[in-house]
Amino acid sequence: MAAQQGHPSQITPAWAQLRKQARTLETQTESLFHTYSQFSSAANIPSKPTQEELITERQIVELLDKRDSTISQLAHLLDSESTLPYSTLKQNNLSLLRERLSAHRNDLHRLRGTLQQARDRANLLTNVRSDIDEYRANNPEAREAEYMLDERNRLDNSHNMADNALSQAYAINDNFLLQRETLASINRRISLAASKVPGINTVINRISARKRRDGIIMGCFIAFCFLVFFWFS
Repeated sequence: MAAQQGHPSQITPAWAQLRKQARTLETQTESLFHTYSQFSSAANIPSKPTQEELITERQIVELLDKRDSTISQLAHLLDSESTLPYSTLKQNNLSLLRERLSAHRNDLHRLRGTLQQARDRANLLTNVRSDIDEYRANNPEAREAEYMLDERNRLDNSHNMADNALSQAYAINDNFLLQRETLASINRRISLAASKVPGINTVINRISARKRRDGIIMGCFIAFCFLVFFWFS
């Protein structure tokens, strides 16, 4: 009877060890996924998978298989201790491990498709460029005509830029003329108002004279301060 009670207690360390192993394999899988996803975003993707890409994909598949085997062992342990406490918590942990494994399998399938699509696009562009180069090599007249057309397009672009610059310059000039006319109109109105109000010219002249006098006084005071400063220094 004591031996039967001691047997379940030996299962818990095995569960913890297998669960730790499953988490370690998950971390390794995510790291390899990061490397594998970079192959599809390469600037010049090769027409065929590189050796590094094939090795990375094979390592991911091996890790997924190892995780599947580990999860099967965990499920077997859980079945043998289903009547023990914490079996519900372990069942939840096992479900999470299975869900992440399924998600990673889907990610691998998706990344394979993305890589293949990127490789197909690269091959298509390469074939199109090859056809264009071959056509140009076999038709020098067409190549010359294309060159002249490109030169014409560049000249047209230069002319358009010059036209835009001239249009902006004319618009700025018109704006300056409008501002000049506005200021002249304001000056005329002020002069007209000053001529209609008796004595306003005298007041304006006195204000101007007072400003000049204040400016002279302030200048003399500043000069005096400088002289005193230099004298005592």
